[in-house]
Amino acid sequence: MTSENAATASAPLLELDGARATIRLNRPKHLNRLQADDLDVLMNLFDRIEADPAIRVLVLTGTGRAFSAGYDLNSVAERAVSTVEQRSAGSAFEVVVNRLEDIGLPTICRLNGGVYGGSTDLALACDFRIGVDACEMFMPAARLGLHYYKSGIARYVARLGVDNAKRLFLTAERIGAAEMLRIGYLTAVVPAEALDEEVGRLAGILAANAPAAMRGMKQTINEFSRGKLDEEAADRRHRESMRGDEIKEGIKAFSEKRPPKF
Repeated sequence: MTSENAATASAPLLELDGARATIRLNRPKHLNRLQADDLDVLMNLFDRIEADPAIRVLVLTGTGRAFSAGYDLNSVAERAVSTVEQRSAGSAFEVVVNRLEDIGLPTICRLNGGVYGGSTDLALACDFRIGVDACEMFMPAARLGLHYYKSGIARYVARLGVDNAKRLFLTAERIGAAEMLRIGYLTAVVPAEALDEEVGRLAGILAANAPAAMRGMKQTINEFSRGKLDEEAADRRHRESMRGDEIKEGIKAFSEKRPPKF
């Protein structure tokens, strides 16, 4: 395993382990609260990871007792323009979360602890969320006088349903791991000592599957969830997969009763 940016304790860390990349939020004294500069780092890491064909799965996690306390409230109020924000008319944080949702490889959020504020949407942008049984979440926008950005609300509605989105946004209620699992926020809940094993198990499954097929299906699923399916592009990806190298290897491996090698 290799790690980068280790000398800069406040910046998100990148760890590489075979086909798995892990981004670790690294402000444990402040519950991994994100600052404006962190958003540029995250965007650059997403671009780098997606461009590396050797990386098959991305894990996002935090250092210490919480996943993240969200985006720094002073930064939200001041709305200082970063290089990330210049890419979109939306807020810098929104751009980063949307980028994470659309990244081509499968993503797992390793929820090592509490998830609060904007980081609840950051985790929701991942394809899977595995949390410890002591984790909790809350979205305090209504208490802060903040109308949350529209793509974040849309993600809550698409993933959790209208009623749960209203409950979490309008009441600012704090809920625990069991309820997070019940409403579909969490994919799985495990004891803290089993977290790494369960994340590793899922990461291994995803890393072994056909990357191009997963990338295309993830895009189609995301488009369906937004009600914005590009039918022509989805049909094209399907047709191309039927002629591609991945399906040839998959069928051959199945007939030979061995794991495929993509």
